[in-house]
Amino acid sequence: MSAIRRVAIFGSAGQLGTDLVEAFRDERRFEVIPLPHSELDCTKADQVCDRMRRLRPDVAINSAAYVRVDDCETRAHEAFEVNAIGALNVARACAEVDALCVHISTDYVFDGEKASPYVESDPTRPINVYGASKLAGEFLVRQTPRWLIVRAASLFGRTGSRGKGGNFVETILKKSKAGEPLKIVADVRMSPTYTRDAAAGFVTLIESGTYGLIHLSNAGACSWYEFAKQAFEIAGVHAPIIPISSTEYPTAARRPKNSALESERSPLKLRSWQDALRAYLNEK
Repeated sequence: MSAIRRVAIFGSAGQLGTDLVEAFRDERRFEVIPLPHSELDCTKADQVCDRMRRLRPDVAINSAAYVRVDDCETRAHEAFEVNAIGALNVARACAEVDALCVHISTDYVFDGEKASPYVESDPTRPINVYGASKLAGEFLVRQTPRWLIVRAASLFGRTGSRGKGGNFVETILKKSKAGEPLKIVADVRMSPTYTRDAAAGFVTLIESGTYGLIHLSNAGACSWYEFAKQAFEIAGVHAPIIPISSTEYPTAARRPKNSALESERSPLKLRSWQDALRAYLNEK
């Protein structure tokens, strides 16, 4: 594949977007164009098209998203505006300038009824508004001639999620300092993914000329309770953790009981979530 020169990154100030900018900048053959929400709103079709015409990137990565899962239930219009219509705007602009459209989706497009990890060929069936809005975005992105849809899961990164006010690891570490027992859901499984590893994976996928649908997560799966226990062990925290059922922690949006991801077609394999978590905490 010929060398790619210009990479535009929508949502570049977010948890994943920040690491995407850094990962592509570390590869000297890329010219990285960060496009934070404060500078360019993906829901504004005219603005997106105008900027893409002027920039003419070879690749546009859309990491902009409305990620507050519970809020999506009562703010469905906003969720679909960003996660679906915003995705369509970026995809159409990519088609106009002949850029590869890279769209970031989620494990929440699945219903969680499968006993084993989900792969790309598994049927989708979201059970909350957030998952439905992201799946709608996937379908709309497929309009563009060249697209790569990457489903990532349970992200944690150094920047933290702007929409969620941090990430799970930082939240439980802060709460542990209060000295009170933490109650963590033990019957919901997922694939924790370090944004730095995911960002490096995007570089590899794009350099290898990968197209279509890909699952990208750190290897393995665990419950939120197991994830918390591992985080405390690595960080040397001795606060008590109590495993609870998801029925004891009701939320506005339903969560899939199992949204662990694996890939049946990815050219790369990320390290285990345990090794990724250790690296994250050491770097913090």
